[in-house]
Amino acid sequence: MKKLVSTIVTTSAAAAGLLFAGVVNANADSTYTVKSGDSVWAIAQKFNTTINNVETTNNIKGHYILPGQKLTIKTSSSNTNSSSSNSTSASTTSSSSTSSTSTSSSSNTTATTSSTSSSTSSSTSTYTGSNLKSYVLSQMESRTGVSASTWNTIITRESNWQPYVVNSTSGAYGLFQNMHISSGSVEEQVNAAVALYEAQGMAAWAL
Repeated sequence: MKKLVSTIVTTSAAAAGLLFAGVVNANADSTYTVKSGDSVWAIAQKFNTTINNVETTNNIKGHYILPGQKLTIKTSSSNTNSSSSNSTSASTTSSSSTSSTSTSSSSNTTATTSSTSSSTSSSTSTYTGSNLKSYVLSQMESRTGVSASTWNTIITRESNWQPYVVNSTSGAYGLFQNMHISSGSVEEQVNAAVALYEAQGMAAWAL
């Protein structure tokens, strides 16, 4: 029984010793022997640390090292630097993500504003049936330079805003009582009136 207890104690002590030694080795500084062709930068890269760390620890001046020279590499400092680098990288990534989200939000707002503006102006740039007067007057004013009020007077006099009326005597058709067309939609009547204005001016309507 005593022998068994002694064996267990000895085994436990040995295991504890190995564990302790492993912890010490894990945290211990590394020693590196300089080889021909080595540089401080290459050694720092090899141990995942910085040039400044290697040179400060070993009192190196002007990056000057010699083959066979033994250098102490502080691994704990390396880990700290690595952790700091990771933290900085994560912070930068987070900042970039926030900036990207902000930019995307700004773009969406601009697109919404543009869409609203486009929707507002479409009431006079597209004929829907219910916007007859505003559509025709805005088209004629913008395309001929003659005021909307003048065109309103002409259309009221000629057809009283009846888009498909035909004069049984002269054959004149539509809003403008245009004698050069005998049929056509409101859009086609506007196009025909603009063409007539460009050819004859306001004289086409005795003005």
